[in-house]
Amino acid sequence: MRRREFITLFGCTAVTWPFSVRAQQAARPVIGFLSARSPDDTGPVLQAFLKGLGEVGFFDGQNVMIEYRWARGEYGRLHALAAELVQRRVTVLVATGGELSALAAKQATSTIPIVFVTGDPVKAGLVESLNRPGGNATGSYIVTTEMEQKRFSLLHELTPGVSLIGALINPDFAVAARQLREVEEAARTIGRPLLVAKASNDEELNAAFALLLRQGIGALLVGADAYFDTRRDRIIAFAAQYRLPAVYHFREYAFAGGLVSYGPSITDAYRQAGNYTGRVLRGEKPADLPVVLTTKFDFVVNMKTAKALGFKFPPALLARVDEVIE
Repeated sequence: MRRREFITLFGCTAVTWPFSVRAQQAARPVIGFLSARSPDDTGPVLQAFLKGLGEVGFFDGQNVMIEYRWARGEYGRLHALAAELVQRRVTVLVATGGELSALAAKQATSTIPIVFVTGDPVKAGLVESLNRPGGNATGSYIVTTEMEQKRFSLLHELTPGVSLIGALINPDFAVAARQLREVEEAARTIGRPLLVAKASNDEELNAAFALLLRQGIGALLVGADAYFDTRRDRIIAFAAQYRLPAVYHFREYAFAGGLVSYGPSITDAYRQAGNYTGRVLRGEKPADLPVVLTTKFDFVVNMKTAKALGFKFPPALLARVDEVIE
């Protein structure tokens, strides 16, 4: 081969190679990941999702790409974010952070497969039934908003001498009315005075804190809600500053310094969602994949926080704990 021919051939290869790489990248399926939460408070559960995805052979940046959209607790943004991902023509749309995220995804598309992590999907109208979802959506069902009565009972056991219990509820959350009914019913049944403070944004959260302090609560129940998840550190800091025993819904709160958490294993739910996403990428249809009900519940206590508060757990309650953070 002549030197000029060699240079020409080499030059063609150098020019066409990047186009080949871009073509391979373009051929990768794209997962649209929609969350009502924020990336700052989603680390462990996102890792669980990626683990589930990897179990089916898909890895972000290798044979699949993930585009993220975060509402950061602002539910009004979910519909626009879901529409962005649909316009991006993602292969699968993953909706996490509660019913409103899943509903926004469902309203945005009737053709793109949806995998959700949410509360009761039948009541929300996302699927026809758990065993036979029908349509284009399936995923993980986490029983958390239905556990407010149980969490209130735990708070009652923890603080028998407290005269007034406070509850923090987001009125913009999809099932806020049901949460409120459950907490009020639990308070009436047990016979404990209850003060409900409502907040759906930072200004209202500050006002809720002020109300709870002004009325002199001695313990706090934080309602299950994605907005509160995005403000987790602020809420925990508030409880710590005013030495309030508090109960939360996810174990993330206890690991971040909250006193007690009781709720479903959210990491299991996200891992299952990752697994289902991979199976859909392989060609399975959401209508044929039964919704998975998370049956594992975590009761976690933080002993370091208890010591800082000067709080002692009743021995009978400690005997039921699943995990103790020292």
